[in-house]
Amino acid sequence: MKHTMTRFVCLAAVAVAIAGLRAEKFSAGGISFEEPKSWQTQKPSSSMRKAQFAIKGKDGKSAEVVFFHFGPGGAGGVTANVKRWLGQFKEPADQLNAQTVIETINGTKVTYVTAVGTFMKGPPFGGNKVPVPNSGLLGAIVEGKQGAVFIKATGPKAIVKSTEKNLKAMVSKALKK
Repeated sequence: MKHTMTRFVCLAAVAVAIAGLRAEKFSAGGISFEEPKSWQTQKPSSSMRKAQFAIKGKDGKSAEVVFFHFGPGGAGGVTANVKRWLGQFKEPADQLNAQTVIETINGTKVTYVTAVGTFMKGPPFGGNKVPVPNSGLLGAIVEGKQGAVFIKATGPKAIVKSTEKNLKAMVSKALKK
């Protein structure tokens, strides 16, 4: 009996470990995404967020990835959002080493944005902002048929930079379906 119970516990542990390796699927703006394995699903901290994830660094710090979708024409479009995202840094936009790259994947326009500086963390409208130096931003605006999906990763610049390949692969895979 003891051997059978030990075997059952081991099998259960393996099943839980395998389940933890499976990527979660979720949808935003009619686009089905598959969470990269290195991301950890979180409960969205706001009703505006369609999905939210954490990316843990080796030093115990983490970055946050959030997905927004407001419907056709919602949130002011690509240019307004890029400007708003860069405006969330303490430094002026011209000091952030900001880059914007536009790609078309399977007929869908995707705008990628990167920046590095002192991110002013806090509520988007008003409230107390906390300066977080050495932060990175990686954004993707996917111009889908049901309106744009806004994806924004912020946190320690090394962690944000390390997820760029995963985020771009996730977007590409979602749009090639």
